[in-house]
Amino acid sequence: MANLYLTNSLTHKKEEFTPNKKEEVGIYSCGPTVYWNQHIGHMYAYIQWDALVRFLRYEGFTVDWVVNITDVGHMTGENEGAADTGEDKMEKGAKREGVSVWKIADKYIAQFKESLSLLNITTPDVMPRATEHIEDQVKLIKKIEKNGFTYKTKMGLVFDTSKFKEYTKFSGLDLSKAKKRADVEDDPEKKNPGDFFLWVTGNPNHIMKWPSPWGEGYPGWHIECTAMSTRYLGDNFDIHTGGLEHIPVHHTNEIAQGFAAFGKQTANYWLHNAWLMGKGGQKMSKSLGNIVTIQELVEKGYNPLAFRYLVLTSHYKKGLNFTYEALDSAQTALSNLRAQVLAARQQTRRTVLSKEKEQKVAEFNTEFVKALSDDLNAPQALATLWSALKSNIPSEDKYDLAMTFDEVLGLGLSSITEKKLDVPSGIIKLRDKREDLRNSGKFDEADKVREEIEAKGYILHDTSGGTQVKLKN
Repeated sequence: MANLYLTNSLTHKKEEFTPNKKEEVGIYSCGPTVYWNQHIGHMYAYIQWDALVRFLRYEGFTVDWVVNITDVGHMTGENEGAADTGEDKMEKGAKREGVSVWKIADKYIAQFKESLSLLNITTPDVMPRATEHIEDQVKLIKKIEKNGFTYKTKMGLVFDTSKFKEYTKFSGLDLSKAKKRADVEDDPEKKNPGDFFLWVTGNPNHIMKWPSPWGEGYPGWHIECTAMSTRYLGDNFDIHTGGLEHIPVHHTNEIAQGFAAFGKQTANYWLHNAWLMGKGGQKMSKSLGNIVTIQELVEKGYNPLAFRYLVLTSHYKKGLNFTYEALDSAQTALSNLRAQVLAARQQTRRTVLSKEKEQKVAEFNTEFVKALSDDLNAPQALATLWSALKSNIPSEDKYDLAMTFDEVLGLGLSSITEKKLDVPSGIIKLRDKREDLRNSGKFDEADKVREEIEAKGYILHDTSGGTQVKLKN
């Protein structure tokens, strides 16, 4: 088992990973707010964390992976601040579609789970819903209150950040520059700019309410993650993941809540992924109108695992610029990869390895693990797979390595058949363009399109039933 190194946001350093228990790892990932479809920007993160979970299991660890479902208490606006008494996203979604908040939650939980399935993301061991853990949140708030970290206002129970001296350490947050959000009603009784609600009682128009020691109301957004992570993984677990956007407020507040309740960090390693950027290099978001779901990509003719392949070509800390041209290239690469694996399987025969080739097989295994042990370097791990398939080791060993590596990469290589060697939609469009040119008598232009198709790794077969596209051998 190789030593695993991860970049810990707590220290801003790459550190050797040491789990609390020798062969067990607990991971909590901030999950979706289910008021709208989860787009591929969201799914970028879950593919990366799925690779982490798969790799730890590949290395022999038992992993408990918890991904929460936020179905209450998450305010409108792309960058949630400490103020949290505005319109709940769930309620906004219910108004938009003319149904109850509960139906909105069920609808978009189903869409999220379908997205996980399409992308071959491992089903999390636990997917707790915030509304089903109100009691856990109330118990945690009581503990925080008992330890002297709260005060009351007319709006609710507030966390007093001045009582936690290291509040700004994690994010380097400068509270003197904190701005009030225009889309929320702030609480004038708050003592400090960073103070945030643990329980809100002063929002009478809020639909989702529960009884509590502080009055009827609802939990603040941040408390749910601390309550559910510690409920399932204990008050000190191994890894907490999320996006970079969670650092300034959400994870800073989680850390504050953990210290207030338990006097320590709830997670030992905090990992944060960069973003999938959309058109113009902007972060994908509903407000910018640059989002697309994995279901929409499937409708356009893309294999969803081509998107997974594309994500694995990027390091989780660097993010990725999404374009359809990049996705076309990823789909072509995935098709080529599957063809190579299928060929290796079909040519499989028992051979006696020479010492040289036996050493090469061992080196490929070592390189694969080494890449992923270095802060989850998925692009290098993917490159190692390609190197193995292009090497001169026996086909049987190529196939075995592909199957083994795919336990982490999750590209569905074990289920390949000839019918599943997908041709990218971009290649199909070029084929159709060539047909139109030929039908118009523009044969020179049609030949140039054929050359373009061949340059991308495909060949055309003109038959009486139409032109077929196949991968080059």
